[in-house]
Amino acid sequence: MRTIRVETSAATILLTEAPEPKVRDRQTGEIAKDAVSGEALMTIGVVYIEEGESSLIKVTVPESGVSEGLALGAPVSLPGLVARPWESVFNGQQRHGIAYRSAAVTPAVFPVAVGATA
Repeated sequence: MRTIRVETSAATILLTEAPEPKVRDRQTGEIAKDAVSGEALMTIGVVYIEEGESSLIKVTVPESGVSEGLALGAPVSLPGLVARPWESVFNGQQRHGIAYRSAAVTPAVFPVAVGATA
């Protein structure tokens, strides 16, 4: 399936949910692992704000990519953010969506407003 690189330089991204292990199988509690490296995966919740529009999204990040010093409500950076469309059939119902993945989640700073003075 094709992945689409997400350009984040003009966006403000705020952390809304702390990193938690991504569960692969809810019945067994098995934690999801990266298919290539075998590393445990984490999920975070963010609000992505760009050009006056906002979206709440979940992003998958490798465990080693979760930086120290993250705070809820604070701006974060998501280097290497990609979007991957998906679809599946569950209990006879067609489902689809977009999965987001980033190489890391790191603290960032609020952008300076245009015309702001110090």
